[in-house]
Amino acid sequence: MTNIYGLEETSPLLKTTQSLAREVVARHAADVDARARFPEESISALAMGGLNGLCVATEFGGQGQGPRAFVSVVEELAANCASTAMVYVMHVSATQAIAASKLGHRDKLLREIAAGKHLTTLAFSESGSRSIFWVPVSKLEPDGDGFRTSAKKSWVTAAAHADSYVATAGVSGGKSVLDSTLYLVQRTASGVRQQKAFDGLGLRGNESAPVELENVRIGKGDLVCDVGAGLGPILNVVLPWFAIGSAAMAHGVCKAAIAATTAHLTNAGFEFDGKKLRDLPNLRARLAQMSLRTEQSRALLGYTMSLLEKPTDMTPFYVLHARLAGITAAVEVTDLAMKTCGGAAFSKHLPLERLFRDARAGWVMAPTSDHLEDLIGKALTGLPLL
Repeated sequence: MTNIYGLEETSPLLKTTQSLAREVVARHAADVDARARFPEESISALAMGGLNGLCVATEFGGQGQGPRAFVSVVEELAANCASTAMVYVMHVSATQAIAASKLGHRDKLLREIAAGKHLTTLAFSESGSRSIFWVPVSKLEPDGDGFRTSAKKSWVTAAAHADSYVATAGVSGGKSVLDSTLYLVQRTASGVRQQKAFDGLGLRGNESAPVELENVRIGKGDLVCDVGAGLGPILNVVLPWFAIGSAAMAHGVCKAAIAATTAHLTNAGFEFDGKKLRDLPNLRARLAQMSLRTEQSRALLGYTMSLLEKPTDMTPFYVLHARLAGITAAVEVTDLAMKTCGGAAFSKHLPLERLFRDARAGWVMAPTSDHLEDLIGKALTGLPLL
């Protein structure tokens, strides 16, 4: 039997992921959240288990898997620790940009990623352009046979732990603000500094901290694309992988909320008459709403998988829908979970309060829900997206 994304539920990959998520990821999730610390144990386990190279081609030592396997793995991880899942989504999205790149050391880097020896991430958003990440205000300035750049990157997941950042910069003297270039920079490169620790409301372990680049040298071999051609890989590679990954992450949060709510309604009750909370029809109705909303969004993501495998003009449209549906579902489902479980959820006797906070990260993570609604509205009315 296949899951909703088309992956065999008995596949070794899914079984391995479930075991790792249960035995490692879940064990550290509460501490990662409470201390707002990077989930080192979980990320190390993913690397050792070969999952960091899940979508890297087999010729480089990876597993050669596609979007269906990716979203299935992300959903399992997020059901146990959304912060771990977020780091993983960023790593895979950046890895896909590297795989499609013109980097001079691309093949060597992909082998290191597949071997679990290199963690990468995205560094797109800047303080000067905020959540409009496709319009960087930093520039690549020509310098001899290469370039130099300075930038204030505002949200960089795994900022202090990633080995490299796939970053963006505008084109000096470009014809449009949309002219950009993707480049790879090592975290330890001269002039790269992490500004401060991350202390967010949700996804507290994803270490999405500011990073400053000051007069950093970028060689021609560090360019991920041709100068000025950044919008292509952003829209055609990075955004689709990030969108489906973050949607799957939201679904994992939904599934965890449903499981915790179901267990509470089944086990908790009233001493005076022996009834359980599940005997109350209003609480059962809320649980049903949570399940319906989750499965609607999961089905949409499952359909989007087929469009990614056989692209049509509608593929980008459904990619945007899938992300919007996922992050909206997570907010609605965790809100219902908190209301259904009442004081037990509010007092943190259940893990729902953490899920409630994690779900809301999707609202502020570019492209935000407002951006997604606007882009979808533009597509529906025949306006250019950007």
